[in-house]
Amino acid sequence: QVQLVESGGGLVQPGGSLTLSCAASGIRFSSYAMGWYRQAPGKEREFIAHITSGGNTNYAEFVKGRFTISRDNAKNAVYLQMNSLKPEDTAVYYCNGVYMAVYWGQGTQVTVSS
Repeated sequence: QVQLVESGGGLVQPGGSLTLSCAASGIRFSSYAMGWYRQAPGKEREFIAHITSGGNTNYAEFVKGRFTISRDNAKNAVYLQMNSLKPEDTAVYYCNGVYMAVYWGQGTQVTVSS
């Protein structure tokens, strides 16, 4: 059974930092490209960042310089380090894995508010 489980969300003040984790099981993790997306209330899910099986990364323009995606194949995990958080970063954050199929986690809430 494939599972992607996000963690690390929570409430943070503007300008603060959070690191999200996504633990994968049931897949050959090292073969998968992994990504982070988010969905704010009333908005469509949007792409944040992507890391290939080989470690190449790309980012949405609105997070460049603030967010960093990384992976640890030994731990079957992908991470999203988020710095300089803004209220508009408030959303549910999802990870996904893409190889021969696409899998999604259940999401973790990030709220940026003073």
